[in-house]
Amino acid sequence: MTHTRHSGARRRREPGIHNHDRWDYGFRVPRFARPRNDVLGLGAALILVVLLAALWPARAAEDVASFYRGKQIRFVVGSAPGGTYDLLARIVARHIGAHIPGNPLVIVQNQPTAGGIAMTNQLYTLGPSDGTVIGVPLNGIPSAPLLQPQAARFDAAKLIWLGSTHSEPYVAYVWHTAPVQKLTDVLTTPLVVGATTPGTTMNDFPLLTNAVLGSKFKIVPGYGSTPQMNEALERGEIEGVIGFGWFALNAQVPQWVPQHKIRLIAQFGLTKSRILPDAPLMLDLAKSEADRQALALLFGRTEYGRPYFLPPGVPLDRVAALRRAFDATMHDPAFTAEAAKIGFAVDPLSGEQVQALVDDLAKTPPAVVARVRAALNK
Repeated sequence: MTHTRHSGARRRREPGIHNHDRWDYGFRVPRFARPRNDVLGLGAALILVVLLAALWPARAAEDVASFYRGKQIRFVVGSAPGGTYDLLARIVARHIGAHIPGNPLVIVQNQPTAGGIAMTNQLYTLGPSDGTVIGVPLNGIPSAPLLQPQAARFDAAKLIWLGSTHSEPYVAYVWHTAPVQKLTDVLTTPLVVGATTPGTTMNDFPLLTNAVLGSKFKIVPGYGSTPQMNEALERGEIEGVIGFGWFALNAQVPQWVPQHKIRLIAQFGLTKSRILPDAPLMLDLAKSEADRQALALLFGRTEYGRPYFLPPGVPLDRVAALRRAFDATMHDPAFTAEAAKIGFAVDPLSGEQVQALVDDLAKTPPAVVARVRAALNK
């Protein structure tokens, strides 16, 4: 049987000769003169791979630049205007465009409903998944599917995390005239504290410590933002705030600490912050390993800091470009100087680091999740 190629050559099988060893062009090529396909073919393939590897980054960068050139990227912030998430997101937005190929315009919108869960649900389900929208959630969003499964209709591990501007200690502070002035007092004396919505640290931290440690926090929810809570603290409507970022506190009311208007009674997190060596660690009040695990599930969100994410499905070259743009922004002197003006010390996490933290969160034992969920739903 013969096979015909487009050149018109016919290939014949002969005993002891493989099809690729003989071509019938009217003469026979001596075996020693035939190309060594196994050597030359491998060499050519290696050369091709090297060339493609050298050209691919430039081609990929040009493709990303072509996509973003003349376009607009939206930051959607899951909290109200004027809050610290919003303030910092606007500073990031002013600088990150210069580090994205194509230099797109970056604008900021706010969607604070349900502590940012509504915003995350929407981006997760509807996108767009082309890299033109970036979510700026509260740091409780990674644990929301575990703790609020009816409300959080997304898989946090499937969100594409770009990075975090910083992790920071979260603190409990009281007004200087409050009946509670040290951490152990909250185990015996009621303290009225303000909160925004369920799912935020100001609401969930005192709820959980009440259930696990027996603290006496009386939570007043419904404030629209942390500045509103701080105004309520000055007016005497509430006596303290539990679970607020230390940098955020100093950004909003920088005079309170030096003027001794407030007193720090605790810090939250998995370990004591080097920034606040004298503030007691709430986790140290745990009486058992089970208590410690329950508190750590919630307090661990302080490790995420101020994270940013993309919806699932964004092309990989744009993901890589945006992650590296975020990294570059975090080390941009103009950005860090502007952040410092509002009291933020930039200590960033890369997208890969945040992604690993979120992946680990999904491995939390179900019994621990159930206990924390029950405490938050009381």
